Amino acid sequence: MHIEEAVLTISPSGMMILAGGWGLSAIGVGLGLRRMDYERIPQVAMLTSAFFVASLIHVPLGVTSVHLVLNGLVGLVLGWAAFPAILVALALQMLLFGFGGLTTLGINTLGMALPAVVVYGLFNRGARAAHEVVAFGSGMAAGALGIALGAALLAGAMLAAGDALDRVAQLVLVAHLPVAVIEAFVTAGAVMFLRRVRPEALVAPLAAPVGLEVSDG
Repeated sequence: MHIEEAVLTISPSGMMILAGGWGLSAIGVGLGLRRMDYERIPQVAMLTSAFFVASLIHVPLGVTSVHLVLNGLVGLVLGWAAFPAILVALALQMLLFGFGGLTTLGINTLGMALPAVVVYGLFNRGARAAHEVVAFGSGMAAGALGIALGAALLAGAMLAAGDALDRVAQLVLVAHLPVAVIEAFVTAGAVMFLRRVRPEALVAPLAAPVGLEVSDG
């Protein structure tokens, strides 16, 4: 799901998208750092590492790539803190392995972190519900939607950059359908595991730090 270096510089609209990606990502990172419960920095670091490792195995797809992301899980656990976590992971991948690039770091961060925040808002409560079926379904929906929204955002960025990237944008959307299915089950499994061994982890730093009581919803 990385857009490679200099891909969007083919047109003025692509350059505007790159600038917008950096601007919106900076806002997201600022909100994440401001709202983060600093006692949970180790938790943020753990999810950053999970994201980093999961997305190392790439399947090249022209000027982008397909891989597991786990942004749905990152969003459920971290809330707005997903922005700094994903930015750090992507920056390390860029520096260590050459994935993505400096010009596209902002738009790549936005494309993976914004869906994570949306997933938090939609499914975090369900993941903490008393009924395990609701929690499992919320985890599946979070994993699938995180990937689907991310693929849609990055495909939209490529479509807006110019006609030359139209076919690649279509391939991005199609190629991420099976990834969304895999991520749905992986995220649901992780949610059920966390509920059993560390349920307080599902209280994301978006909110004020409180002890987790599994809700009745």
